[in-house]
Amino acid sequence: MKTIILNGSPRKNWNTAMMLKEAQKGAESVGAETEYVDLFDLTYTGCRSCLLCKRKGAERCRCFWKDDLSPLIDRIFAADALIVGSPIYLGDITSQVHGLIERLHFCALSYDNYENYFKGKVNVGIVLTMNAPKAFYNLSYRRKAKEIAQSFQGLNGTVEVCTACDTLAGGGLQPVQHGGL
Repeated sequence: MKTIILNGSPRKNWNTAMMLKEAQKGAESVGAETEYVDLFDLTYTGCRSCLLCKRKGAERCRCFWKDDLSPLIDRIFAADALIVGSPIYLGDITSQVHGLIERLHFCALSYDNYENYFKGKVNVGIVLTMNAPKAFYNLSYRRKAKEIAQSFQGLNGTVEVCTACDTLAGGGLQPVQHGGL
């Protein structure tokens, strides 16, 4: 089983990274082969709408743009599981995770009937970290977490969200499991 773990935080050793590294240990403990990637180490943008993936006869589910993200997208589509982590800044995930989502979706989207070209199955875990208290998360951010989870539905697997609130309160990380929301 191949699991790809993506850190969407600019901080390589803080809350999001700590949770992802624990998830990596868990995956490896059940025999998964893992790949850990800090998205901030890659040079890429969101979708540029070059439309190369939409050409007649183009290989489906493949981003043809030449940057650091394209080969990672290929590996994600070939994986069994994907774990994506992001801190919540200004009520949303980081721009690096947004760029990843755009590129993943666009190259798998049919312009003929707007169906999903991807027929495989990749289970997705999403880790969200924030300084917001749990009550504020439930009031203001929970809906956004559901939208983020829905954005990974195109990978045809289960999508689970785990949030850690109050990350600067001194109490450490306190994950709150949400399942598929």
